[in-house]
Amino acid sequence: MTTYIIIGAILVVLLSGLRIAQEYQRGVVFRLGRYSGLRGPGLFWIIPLRIERAVIIDIRTKTVSAEQQETITRDSVTIKVNAVLWYRITDAAKSVIAVADAAHAVYQLALTSLRNIIGQHDLDEVLQERDKINGLLRENIAGSTTRWGVEVERFEMKDVELPEAMQQVMAMQAEAIREKRARIIKAEAELEASEKLSAASAQMAGNPAALELRRMQMVAEVGAENNSTTVLMIPSDFVTLSKSLSEYLQELAVTKSKPKT
Repeated sequence: MTTYIIIGAILVVLLSGLRIAQEYQRGVVFRLGRYSGLRGPGLFWIIPLRIERAVIIDIRTKTVSAEQQETITRDSVTIKVNAVLWYRITDAAKSVIAVADAAHAVYQLALTSLRNIIGQHDLDEVLQERDKINGLLRENIAGSTTRWGVEVERFEMKDVELPEAMQQVMAMQAEAIREKRARIIKAEAELEASEKLSAASAQMAGNPAALELRRMQMVAEVGAENNSTTVLMIPSDFVTLSKSLSEYLQELAVTKSKPKT
């Protein structure tokens, strides 16, 4: 009976050393406090009785939403920035041996880098050159995280919150720019129209028949509209000629009405 008990105890002790690591996990094994190697994925065995100890590490990509950071740009504008960090552990052993709590270390490094990079750029650059700043953020933290066995895949700004007063100023600036563009376009259109009209008047001046045809065309266009009043453009020469003709006819009528002596 004693033999069975001893054998059973040994089996229990041996079975207590079994460990299972999922496909996305790795086991970092320490033997008597010293690094022994990696185990997994799948079923593996370690020496029980705390002679060997396994630390299970998740090597999947992790997504961390950075808390809102209030920082000052190079041109002294206070803004609030939200960012998102994607990272994964590439060397499970380094992530345990080289740094205590790799996830916390990467997160704090990302926040510090975000504040530093924003402080080196003006507000316009932060708003318009996000891709450039995101690249600088990744480069700034890549060197430190590599020796921790961590790879930063992406680190990007998600949102930039401006003070209300600054938003009003930027809205006024954008409105002024749009008004400036509209005035420039209108001036260019008037210039082009004046050039065309000048060329047309020069051509008509050399050909009176063309001017008369244009006048008749305008009369036809006005008459085509359903207006109650039609305006006819008559040259002043026609008015003078009709007046002279009327006076001549009156004089002729008076002459004929006088009795002959």
